[in-house]
Amino acid sequence: MSTVVGTLQNAWKATELRHKILFTLLMFLVFRIGAHIPVPGINRQVIEDLLATGALFGFFDVISGGSFRNFSVFAMSITPYINASIIMQLLTVVVPRLEQLAKEGAEGRKKITEYTRYFTIVLAFIQAIGLSYGLKGAVINPTIWNYLLIAVTLTAGTAFLMWIGERITEKGIGNGISLIIFAGIVSALPSGLVTLYEYIQVGTANILGATFFIIIAVIAIAGIVYINEGQRRIPVNYAKRVVGRRVYGGQSTHIPLKVNQAGVIPVIFASSILAFPTTIAAFFPDSVLGAWFANYFNFGSFLHSLFYIFLIIFFTYFYTAITFNPVDVADNMKKYGGFIPGLRPGKPTADYITKVMSRITLVGGMFLAVISLMPVFVIMATGISNIYFGGTALLIVVGVALDTMKQIESNLLMRHYQGFMK
Repeated sequence: MSTVVGTLQNAWKATELRHKILFTLLMFLVFRIGAHIPVPGINRQVIEDLLATGALFGFFDVISGGSFRNFSVFAMSITPYINASIIMQLLTVVVPRLEQLAKEGAEGRKKITEYTRYFTIVLAFIQAIGLSYGLKGAVINPTIWNYLLIAVTLTAGTAFLMWIGERITEKGIGNGISLIIFAGIVSALPSGLVTLYEYIQVGTANILGATFFIIIAVIAIAGIVYINEGQRRIPVNYAKRVVGRRVYGGQSTHIPLKVNQAGVIPVIFASSILAFPTTIAAFFPDSVLGAWFANYFNFGSFLHSLFYIFLIIFFTYFYTAITFNPVDVADNMKKYGGFIPGLRPGKPTADYITKVMSRITLVGGMFLAVISLMPVFVIMATGISNIYFGGTALLIVVGVALDTMKQIESNLLMRHYQGFMK
């Protein structure tokens, strides 16, 4: 804790970092103001009743920072952008044109980002149409123009959130999209604690169960930090090279392979994908599909949990493969005379790194799945229902906080290096 406070104090003293932090906080303020601007023509009492029907909508409300409960302009949160990013990353692997753009460096990534923005608007409008029609019981005057007005308002809110996220990434500190989700979850924490206190007051929950819940949360946070910081260090030696009168190399170092290389991205991706069909089915409870989802695919059911685990592990491998390429690491080592003891440079080194990475990625993915399903275990152990601030939210909050602190430390380190060079 003292290290974190010291880092924040040093960051505040640095003018450039202070401006970045203030800009990020200002964007948070805009986000929170927007979360209380209601969409016109909606009866919010119907939304309140809908939230009381299940944990799925409660989780939406937590992710959106209360925007779904208020049915504000940010009710859809940043989910369409996340879905668009998932689809674009999948297409990057299978579409040659996008794959070529991804390999062109900054300019190529800029073009892919532009395509993602356009795709986000399309997905947001489709989702907004479905949301406004699905909540037709909450529409005060259900005409086609009112549906279009609600859909356009929600789409504009998502587009504005996307803009805020990109501005935070560009001018603030940390990943803007992740920080928006982080801010939404954290803003719901005080109301969650008040609800827990009210449960104890009315007898819905007891002191022992609440204490057990807090202990589980603390242990989960410690476990998340431990896994996120966990590494498998592969030793690397560099051969000595004599160039003129100078001797290069000869030192030993290591390749730090993170147990959770993908961070919280797999959880966000898996939640977004699973939420889509479940949400659509929830809008049609009287249909056969809606009844099937309610009976067999609701949150905490065996089928839902099974798909959740599978998607988290899949996206853990997928995102790790995108962000870490063992072949490139092996080629760079070979180029500079590096080798892993007992292995030849080149393909054998790449195969070994791939094998190690696959094993620790499985551990990281399974840990993410267990933490994400933590609310199910907590409800069974404590008897406290409607826990929206559960494992997924905890993973996002802790993961984003750690990543943001690392970025602050990196900026501070760069600043000190610049001062030394000057």
